[in-house]
Amino acid sequence: MVKKRDIKVKRMLEFFIEATEQVIEKEGVQHVTARKIADLAGYTSSTIYNYFEELNHLIFFGSLRFLDEYITDLSKYIDREEEPLEKYLSSWECFCKHSYNNPQIYNVIFISDLGSELNELLKRYYKIYPNDLLKLPEEIKMLVMENDLSKRSKGMLHNAVQNKHLSDESLEAIVDITILMWKGMLTTLLNNRTHYTPEQATAITMNYIREIMSHYTK
Repeated sequence: MVKKRDIKVKRMLEFFIEATEQVIEKEGVQHVTARKIADLAGYTSSTIYNYFEELNHLIFFGSLRFLDEYITDLSKYIDREEEPLEKYLSSWECFCKHSYNNPQIYNVIFISDLGSELNELLKRYYKIYPNDLLKLPEEIKMLVMENDLSKRSKGMLHNAVQNKHLSDESLEAIVDITILMWKGMLTTLLNNRTHYTPEQATAITMNYIREIMSHYTK
């Protein structure tokens, strides 16, 4: 039986997360403050810290609210492929497309230092919003519940190693180089150091990833 206190805590967490989502949507993630969140939620700033260890954790949770389109698209991109190498490429194409369109959000979720075990934060988030996981296929759920891009990528390429299309050493190289290229492009877009559109940035990144794949695959 769910205790009244647990219901109250869950409701408070939702108030603050959804207020954070509203601030991000209206002003951008870089302009989120505890006061703005608290004002929208109808509480004092100090109340936030009764429920979240750090403001960055709350910003992380609020940012996760913007992943719905990516997660929906990811299923479509992966389902259209049969081979593990092609699934890997499609998953990265989808990730680049969405992250380059919203670099601030993806920087918060996948790059910024949150001073905590990120997968534990993800578990806490989906405990608050369990219905967000119910509709997902197991393959997608595995990706969504793993924040570490390296582990996500290696998981997708595991079958390619099993099928002898990749060696363990090649897998490590492909994953490391892919992530470095993505981070470089995302940071470039984030800092307005290029005139690439998100579509152009995605095409360029994917061309490089395909070149790396062709170099290392058997």
